[in-house]
Amino acid sequence: MGWHAEPLIGFDLETTGTDPAEARIVTAAVVETAGGEPVGRRCWLADPGVPVPAEATAVHGITGERAAAEGRPAREVVAEIAEELAAHWALGRPVVAYNASFDLSLLDAELRRHGLPPLGRRPGPVIDPLTIDRAVDRYRKGRRTLGDVCRVYGVVLEGAHEAGADALAAVRVALAIADRHPRIAKAELGELYRDQERWYAEWAEGYEGWLRRRGDAGAVVNGRWPVR
Repeated sequence: MGWHAEPLIGFDLETTGTDPAEARIVTAAVVETAGGEPVGRRCWLADPGVPVPAEATAVHGITGERAAAEGRPAREVVAEIAEELAAHWALGRPVVAYNASFDLSLLDAELRRHGLPPLGRRPGPVIDPLTIDRAVDRYRKGRRTLGDVCRVYGVVLEGAHEAGADALAAVRVALAIADRHPRIAKAELGELYRDQERWYAEWAEGYEGWLRRRGDAGAVVNGRWPVR
């Protein structure tokens, strides 16, 4: 059977920016799946309490005015997201997040910002299709955005940058990787978690070296996964 035969929980955030230490949550989705099909979904729209830059709105479509008018208080949203993930982790269900170190680090920063309990370094089972794809197909050329990797694995992504759509696509990419790479499919969750920690650290070291060779002598890429 393996982890890919269990209920998988897709998770995605759409935010005000790209720095997980500073950006705020605008929308979020937690999608429960079975066999790659959604069987439950929770979505949130938050008032981040700060302006939503035009660049962020261009990605996810939520303006600052709409977030302020229709969004719920950020502290309530952040607490509910963390509680929802914790409930799934308590059942041993893997949370699937594409580029998990961004989403989970940002959620952890938001929890700390609002005086709520942080996630901790190893919050629960996590599957990160980006980290796994980099490891199993290391030398493939081209970008590795969610949309790009969906095309590689034949996953249809409808409504990109809508949190629910991205969360579901992440699950389907994880399943497609498992189908293509039996070693990943057969891995025990704890083993796969440790592999992902190692793979991410190796990628970060390599990327940091590449940046320095390109002239950014002070480049530092945090190699911690899934929470920086």
